[in-house]
Amino acid sequence: MAHDKRLKAAYGSFDKTKAFPLDRAIAVVKQNARAKFDETIEISLNLGIDPRHADQMVRGLISLPNGTGKTLRVGVFARGAKAEEALAAGADVVGAEDLSDKIKAGEIAFDRCIATPDMMALVGRLGKILGPRGLMPNPRLGTVTMDVKGAILAAKAGQVEFRAEKAGIIHAGIGKASFSAEQLLENAKAFADAIIKAKPLGAKGTYVQKVALSSTMGPGVRVDVASLAG
Repeated sequence: MAHDKRLKAAYGSFDKTKAFPLDRAIAVVKQNARAKFDETIEISLNLGIDPRHADQMVRGLISLPNGTGKTLRVGVFARGAKAEEALAAGADVVGAEDLSDKIKAGEIAFDRCIATPDMMALVGRLGKILGPRGLMPNPRLGTVTMDVKGAILAAKAGQVEFRAEKAGIIHAGIGKASFSAEQLLENAKAFADAIIKAKPLGAKGTYVQKVALSSTMGPGVRVDVASLAG
């Protein structure tokens, strides 16, 4: 009930029919992030694409200038020296067949999965488990690599993976309510720029159609698309 009252008051604090410049939208979202925990600030973009067609998929990685405020748990498939390198770099889970068995048993203790190329035959058998969760290592995203240390450090530093959903929507956390407005503005623009640069050749018409910002427990605030590049 208290949450409902807070949300109602939050919606009453701004014009829901208006699209705000990005900096103003951030101010409104921060103002209404009043939960007892440090809420995540999320950006959502509606794109003019149909991800069911391969030439219209939007996917990639972006290292936000101010991080996300969240520490990712990283799992690594590697053996020998590369496994030792992964542990030294701060990986949370490292293994081969033993890690595969844990995943098959439903124990997935990581948010990002990295693998050395020689491990992909093993990892490929886990596609039906890791794929739907967006955890399948992918060479195009730099998560199938011999540079295990670099991939782990990038993930831990606030690297965000983005992928368009079926309806052409991309959303991601770009920081915490405790971040300064300037930090959130820099992160939001960096994320939006990455999406714009990832525009697929098959996309027709208006690419970025709608943008909104919200906090974990707060209302969504519409953003003026033109202000993303301002």
